[in-house]
Amino acid sequence: MITNVLVTGGNGQLAQTIKEHYFKNNNNIHFTFVTKADLDLTKYNQVENLFASNKFNYCINCAAYTNVEQAEDFKELAFHVNAEAVKYLAIICNKNNTKLIHVSTDYVFNGEKKEPYLEIDTTNPINNYGASKLKGEVYIAENIQDYFIIRTSWLYSKFGKNFYKTIKEKIENNADLKITVAETGTPTSCVDLAQAIYFLITSKNINYGLYHFSNNGQATWYDFTIEIAKLIGNYNIDKIQPVPFFKTKAKRPKFSVLDKNKISTILPQEIPHWKDALKVLINTK
Repeated sequence: MITNVLVTGGNGQLAQTIKEHYFKNNNNIHFTFVTKADLDLTKYNQVENLFASNKFNYCINCAAYTNVEQAEDFKELAFHVNAEAVKYLAIICNKNNTKLIHVSTDYVFNGEKKEPYLEIDTTNPINNYGASKLKGEVYIAENIQDYFIIRTSWLYSKFGKNFYKTIKEKIENNADLKITVAETGTPTSCVDLAQAIYFLITSKNINYGLYHFSNNGQATWYDFTIEIAKLIGNYNIDKIQPVPFFKTKAKRPKFSVLDKNKISTILPQEIPHWKDALKVLINTK
């Protein structure tokens, strides 16, 4: 029996990673990838029409407004994409018996905790991006029963725009760098997140609900940069200067490491440490 899976945000780094690793040579799962040009998730009728003409067993929602800085100026847009559109998706998935897998963020927390955040910890976002993503989570819980919300952190890959790609290019151009040490979290490879999501759609008897997923370990952005430089090589890491603070429009949580114990108990293998995941990406041609 074929499982039909809709993947939104088709041009984004997570969707492209899913496509690269699981789209080809997969006889039991049929993926449909849609981009913003194909489907405007903020238009209820467009989403409803797509579901009316297709039978989807799962919807993986990778679509999001992710520019943390711009969300401070374009709050309404951020909430439209990250909350209202998610509400539409949850309602329509529920009507069509489609299981929803939604990707959320560590930025739903304020960063005042000193140890990894549990799924049951109190949320208190300190920027518009985090607040809009949290509202999306609330709408899902209110409108559908068969859902997985996966909060993740500091996503990177070889696709799209992300911190890893920006730093890699600067290092290859031998640039001087100033990188903050003010935030601690966990860099997460899209490859590992995609694998966890694939496990959810190919497994039975997994309890629905909220899960945290990132790679293991923790780092500052400076630590992450140093590791990228070491693995790429041919670069003097003394050119990377740690700085205590960068002035930004959006406040960011000082500590946003996620506790992965809940999801670790159901995954078939151990979640890789972020350094190992980074090494795999850099060494994969």
